[in-house]
Amino acid sequence: MTSQAQTSTRREELLAIAAELFATKGFKNTTVRDIADAAGILSGSLYHHFDSKESMVDEILSSFQEELFGKYAEIVAGDADPRAKLDAAVRVSFEAIDQHRNEVAIFQNEADYLGTFDRFAYLADRNKQSRDVWHALLNEGVSSGALRQDLDIELVYRFIRDTVWVAVRWYRPGAKLSHTDIANQYLTILLDGITS
Repeated sequence: MTSQAQTSTRREELLAIAAELFATKGFKNTTVRDIADAAGILSGSLYHHFDSKESMVDEILSSFQEELFGKYAEIVAGDADPRAKLDAAVRVSFEAIDQHRNEVAIFQNEADYLGTFDRFAYLADRNKQSRDVWHALLNEGVSSGALRQDLDIELVYRFIRDTVWVAVRWYRPGAKLSHTDIANQYLTILLDGITS
């Protein structure tokens, strides 16, 4: 392995450690020393890879969101029918919770605080982009007749947003229900209701 590859791998390891700490302890409560201790290195060695814990959380959040919003963009631009697009977006969201649990938890718990810093202004942009994605999917569903005409789009968007993303607080990979099982149940409730 080349020195550059080793450095890249070590950076990824450090980011994974930091993400776990930020998700469990909170960004404000996690120190550079905490991250270094968990990584088995001196605090000063961490600065060889990152100039601050803000740089670390920035990289964690921006790379995760770039991936997630890339998937959303493919869904919105795709030629599937509106119900299938809504289904796909919900599944992508639960998959993100499964595969990027720490990143989702950090965003859910820390976005308001981080958003007070200019460096993290993009978080508000991502919130708006998320709203735009879901509004587009819901409006397309209503326009096509796949969804009810009397829906309050903003209310439905908030319902989906809040009920999907809060799952990061209780969902655990490897538990009885997989993220796919949960998405299946969620979509049944969302699209078909809970009455028999």
